[in-house]
Amino acid sequence: MRAAIAGDAAAYRRFLEAVTPRLRALARRGCQRSGAPEAEAEDIVQEALLAIHLKRSTWDSARPIGPWISTIVRNKLIDTLRRRGHRISVPIDDVIETLEAAPQSDPLERQDVERLLAGLNPNQQAVVRAISIDGRSVRDTAARLGMAEGTIRVTLHRALKALAAIYRRGDEG
Repeated sequence: MRAAIAGDAAAYRRFLEAVTPRLRALARRGCQRSGAPEAEAEDIVQEALLAIHLKRSTWDSARPIGPWISTIVRNKLIDTLRRRGHRISVPIDDVIETLEAAPQSDPLERQDVERLLAGLNPNQQAVVRAISIDGRSVRDTAARLGMAEGTIRVTLHRALKALAAIYRRGDEG
């Protein structure tokens, strides 16, 4: 690919011929995992080859090309599935073992959180509690606190920066 980007047409042809079987394998594997018909794989390969051609200048030659190509194939698979309106259905019994257990409350952790939050002003505390602890959205937090969404984002950013500084001071002391 490096030679191809430098203008070597023969090297580019060799690169495309060498990479096509890998693209095909990635596309087939992606179709199998997603439940899509394997016949879709060849369309994905063609779209990936076109994307590689059009986007070859975006590849960072200091990095391995494999992950770049894999990302293109994955994105083309997703595009294909979206166009076809493909929905993936996974029975809960198939994934139940991988689901995260409910977090256990740790009283010491709660004390640490409260100690850190005490170093913030009341607005910052309210925003951090709502978004980071209670899991509320920026929109919901803005409505609850009577603030603009942009103000919530700025307050959260500044609060998190302040918390990091408070935490670092605690580690040093």
